Amino acid sequence: MIVEHHMDHRVSFGDCDPAGIAFYPNMFAWFDRTFHDWLRPHGGQAALCARLGSIGFGLMEAGAKFRTPLRPDDLLTLTLRAEEWGNKTLRLHYAGHVGDRLALTGHEVRGLFQPTQGGIKAAAIAPLRDILCQHGG
Repeated sequence: MIVEHHMDHRVSFGDCDPAGIAFYPNMFAWFDRTFHDWLRPHGGQAALCARLGSIGFGLMEAGAKFRTPLRPDDLLTLTLRAEEWGNKTLRLHYAGHVGDRLALTGHEVRGLFQPTQGGIKAAAIAPLRDILCQHGG
C-alpha cells in the first residue's frame, strides 16, 4: 500500500550555501518534519506511541541526494511516500520539488520500538500501518 503526504517549506537564508546547495542536515530535518506532520492527524508521535505501547519510531537508516539549487523564498514541497511496509520496518521515500523542478530526494527506514526487560526491541509495524493508512493515510 502506497501512501503519500505533502508538506510545504519556505526556503530561507541559511537553508543553503550561496550556490543554492541545501545543507544536508537541513534536508534530514525537513524529512523528519514531514514524517511528524504525517503523524499529526493521528495524534502525533506521543499519542501513537501510547496507543501502540511503543517508545518511538526509530530511524534505522537515512540517505539524501541534492538535485538542483534552492534559493531563499522558494516554496519547497516535500512529498513523503510510504511505499515499503516490512514486518518490522517502514521505508519512506522523500522528494522535494520547487514547482515542477526536483530539488532533492531521500529515504528513511524507520522501526517501531517497544521496551523489554533488557532494553528495547523492534516490534511489528502492522499496527502502525493500520492506523496511518485509515481513510487514505
